[in-house]
Amino acid sequence: MLLLQCPWCGPRDETEYQYGGQAHVPYPAAPADLDDAQWAEYVFYRDNPQGPFAERWVHSGGCRRWFHVLRDTSTHQVLAVYRLDESRPEPHQPADRAGGNR
Repeated sequence: MLLLQCPWCGPRDETEYQYGGQAHVPYPAAPADLDDAQWAEYVFYRDNPQGPFAERWVHSGGCRRWFHVLRDTSTHQVLAVYRLDESRPEPHQPADRAGGNR
């Protein structure tokens, strides 16, 4: 079970939220100039990285506000939560297991 920190309501169970897809996908500058293939790419094609990934979520069972979550897709660990008017934070790097950070 995923525990998400709503920027307005605090920590809540993932059942109160709905996933909204990849965050920070820019709307086309000249939408009237796009052909069908370009529109399909904009609407349907998203990144699928292993590691930190910015996502949009809505607190549908609470305040109904949208926000962003930076989540590691390989571990499901939530790295950061931030409002739509805030910049994407840099993910924290894990400590060097080979001997750094003593």
